[in-house]
Amino acid sequence: MERSLTMEIVRVTEAAALASARWMGRGKKEEADDAATTAMRDVFDTIPMRGTVVIGEGEMDEAPMLYIGEKLGTGTGPLVDIAVDPLEGTNIVAKGTTNALTVIAIGDHGKVLHAPDMYMKKIAVGPEAVGKININAPTVDNLKAVAKAKNKEVEDLVVILLDRPRHQQIIEEIREAGARIRLIQDGDVAAAINTAFDETGIDLFMGTGGAPEGVIAAIALKCLGGEMQGQLVPQNDEEIARCHKMGITDIDKVFYMDDFCGGDDAIFAATGVTDGELLKGVQFKGTKAKTQTVVMRAKSGTVRFIDGEHSLRKKPNLVMKPE
Repeated sequence: MERSLTMEIVRVTEAAALASARWMGRGKKEEADDAATTAMRDVFDTIPMRGTVVIGEGEMDEAPMLYIGEKLGTGTGPLVDIAVDPLEGTNIVAKGTTNALTVIAIGDHGKVLHAPDMYMKKIAVGPEAVGKININAPTVDNLKAVAKAKNKEVEDLVVILLDRPRHQQIIEEIREAGARIRLIQDGDVAAAINTAFDETGIDLFMGTGGAPEGVIAAIALKCLGGEMQGQLVPQNDEEIARCHKMGITDIDKVFYMDDFCGGDDAIFAATGVTDGELLKGVQFKGTKAKTQTVVMRAKSGTVRFIDGEHSLRKKPNLVMKPE
């Protein structure tokens, strides 16, 4: 995987963020997602790589672009698998709340898990607690293990998870153990990534969310030296059949880091659309716009925060207000 690809994909997430940010607070999540997807796809055409979408907007008959199996890039350069979420947090943008991102994760060809679009039980931590978690252990045991690894009391931990009725039991277990909780409405990719950055104040991510988002977050954590574990949670016979189709005969299989993304290299980039703990959202300043992006590479361990300033005069489609 070429080093130059790390910076190239920043242009992709920036373009998607600029396009979707125009829809912030307008209550139209589909329009925001379409804007991000179109912008992302356009820039992908300029990047020197031979990419295949393995996590995207759906199957070929479900999405007009960035569909699973679509070929991206100029047709020259490294051969890679691509996991994309053009707008991680469509509801967030529609409501104008926090932690919406545009994200891309890239791994060596054939090394990125093609996760079915269904629920996945997940647990994630940053570098300090790697090797200390167990997705099938009692909640209190994981809390104690993470606290010990981070030289904290359980009462000092902050656990982040989606505010969903299905998480009521785990919420009660966390509270009974004495840890603190941050509930979020959407955006569990950002939540998982935040465990790897001290300044976010997040120690542990738990709960059930989308499996494709789990793959993307796991690739980010691979770059950051963190850890995620996951288990698919099929809801019906059709979803069980989809698991079997992708070769997963053991429905209780635990996915570890090498299952999510094998090989020794991976790249991840995310640009903030709305403000969050880690990244600022897009700010429009008359004829200019500002973005903030994090980009990282597993092989080198490099993490870069990039502040971008963009001329809107050269991008009339971004200056025009949506109807």
